Amino acid sequence: MKLRQSSKWISLGLIAFSAVIAMPQAIAQDAGSRIGAVNVEKVFNESNLAKQSQTRLQNEFAKRQNELRDSAQKIKTSAEKLDRDAAVMNEAERVRRQRELADQDRELQRKQREYTEDLNQRNFEERGKVAEKANIALKQVAEQRKLDVIVQDPAYANPKVDVTDDVIKALNSLK
Repeated sequence: MKLRQSSKWISLGLIAFSAVIAMPQAIAQDAGSRIGAVNVEKVFNESNLAKQSQTRLQNEFAKRQNELRDSAQKIKTSAEKLDRDAAVMNEAERVRRQRELADQDRELQRKQREYTEDLNQRNFEERGKVAEKANIALKQVAEQRKLDVIVQDPAYANPKVDVTDDVIKALNSLK
């Protein structure tokens, strides 16, 4: 009697386990879900809108970048001159010039931090604008291909489901 009940429970357990394993596959096949995948970084690097955005940023920050480079070069030149002339200077003059160099270096570092923060902020804003348009293009591609889901940056995607190039084309055609 006990053996019969045990075998029934084992059979029921195996049936339940099989159902749990097969269920997701059956639902996906039954629903006919269509999935796409997009490489977001490729969209941000290769679309015309993203390239124009990057050019705008480079033009906007080129002057400040050159000023920072020039300031760094001046400080380096001054430091080299101080090293050469330190032996013939009196102590007070050497200490004064070292302080000036330290102050100039701190000011340069502050300006570099501001530059980096401003650049990152503007880059974030520009990427937001591109992302907004890219989402519109993504929806267009999903509707055209009748996709149910588009996955961003999957670990692996079969080239048949990769819609990145189509999204880039759609984004390039948007105005």
